[in-house]
Amino acid sequence: MREQDELHWWQRDAIYQIYPRSFSDSNGDGIGDLRGIVDRLDYLAGADSSLGVGAIWISPFYPSPMADFGYDVVDYTDVDPIFGTLDDFDLLVREAHARGLRVIVDWVPNHSSDEHPWFRESRSSRHNPRRDWYVWRDPARGGGPPNNWRSAFEAVGPAWTFDGATGQYYLNSFTPQQPDLNWENPDVEAAMHEVLRFWLRRGVDGFRIDVVHKLAKDPELRDNQPGLRHDEDWQPTIHDRLRGIRRVVDEFEDRMLVGEVYLRDLRRVVEYINTGDQLDLAHNFVFLFLPWDAQAMRASVEDFEQLAEAAAWPAWFLANHDHPRVASRFADGTPGSGERRARLAAMLICTLRGTPFIYQGEELGLPDAEVPPEAVVDVDGRDPERAPIPWERPSDAGPGAGFSTGAPWLPLPTGAERLAVGAQLGDPGSTLQLVRRILDLRRSEPALQGGSQRRVDSATQVFCFTRESEDGHFVVALNFAGERVRLDPRGAVVRRARVELSTYLTRAPGEEVELGALVIEADEGLILRAM
Repeated sequence: MREQDELHWWQRDAIYQIYPRSFSDSNGDGIGDLRGIVDRLDYLAGADSSLGVGAIWISPFYPSPMADFGYDVVDYTDVDPIFGTLDDFDLLVREAHARGLRVIVDWVPNHSSDEHPWFRESRSSRHNPRRDWYVWRDPARGGGPPNNWRSAFEAVGPAWTFDGATGQYYLNSFTPQQPDLNWENPDVEAAMHEVLRFWLRRGVDGFRIDVVHKLAKDPELRDNQPGLRHDEDWQPTIHDRLRGIRRVVDEFEDRMLVGEVYLRDLRRVVEYINTGDQLDLAHNFVFLFLPWDAQAMRASVEDFEQLAEAAAWPAWFLANHDHPRVASRFADGTPGSGERRARLAAMLICTLRGTPFIYQGEELGLPDAEVPPEAVVDVDGRDPERAPIPWERPSDAGPGAGFSTGAPWLPLPTGAERLAVGAQLGDPGSTLQLVRRILDLRRSEPALQGGSQRRVDSATQVFCFTRESEDGHFVVALNFAGERVRLDPRGAVVRRARVELSTYLTRAPGEEVELGALVIEADEGLILRAM
């Protein structure tokens, strides 16, 4: 059997992240919703002109006061009215599956909202049966928080909030409105496992687990020290806890788990996927935070390969709802550099061996939006990358740009007139058309899915590698320099190749090139078919 025939669905195709507030608004209130996603499914899969992804990951849509825009959950088994109803969710799953599109939902097990009924009971009395469902502690001897743990949000400060009614602090790894659940309590673990089963029975194909590394903390709550964190990734508890989650998901056929493993140590990240009985995929934040540098990218990819066991499969991404968009983050100040680099980044994550994750709008090369101070709503400054998707030119569809008939909840990204989906669909040289062609090539070529990967030594500014299977042999050459560079391959087996795709979309497909003489344009990426 060929290797690609053995791949799981979550290995074969790209996964597309939908931030529902900003994807598509079906009712004109300025906020995206589930029906809006249903309306746009043909853009993603099924239709001839679709983007061609294999799965969607939907950020939280549960009932929430929105202190952290859905990551503060009041009810884990329902839909917030601003997004729709459970019937709308069921419709979304049916319509997605009818197009061959899998559905992954965000699961937020580390913390709930402070308005969740569990927490209301917990804080009502030290003697309430649910008191131990959250992490409560007396003040330190001299007063103040029990230890030195800090919130992940710098603006929040200490990860503890004092509750005057009961005289204790509760742990909040994020905002005070997001108290941490106590996973040391088996009743909490059992309740959260039932949440998984609820959505699995409704047909979801997998879960993205929010801040999964936070599910195991030092039960003695000792202070963090330089180089030693006690508030996350507690060993070996975290891995036993994940095996329990895996067993629940495996009660259902062909489901997957991807985790937000927000650790900057690649060795520890890979431990979450190395054994085959924990996560299927781990989002790699070591890779996300790399500079725009070919050597750094290549070294990180090789580090993963050296650490990975047979069960481990990488997940590649360079943007999500929490981090600036590629076109803004990596722009070097020269005209067009941000968009060129967004195109190169798309080719990079879609040709590396592993699963590419595409954050909504990255296929358009969108930059961050400019959000004036009076429009800021997020506690951690993440509004610019969460701006609504422009579906049509504002000059054609009005200020809502096809996202909404009302006033969008955040300003549209800069350049919406030129970068809107409708504008790019009609432009054969657009970023959207490029990404569609990359994904189409990936789907049709087994070598770009499960094929082997090997580095090619070349010019310092170029990240070059091969992808090979019995069905095909490709060379991928990515120029991270803002100037033209000769590829200069050394020791390459392949001498001649045909151009399959360039991020510039100006090279003629099928053009024959000598790799030793090949000159790559500034910020250009090439997929070449070996001859």
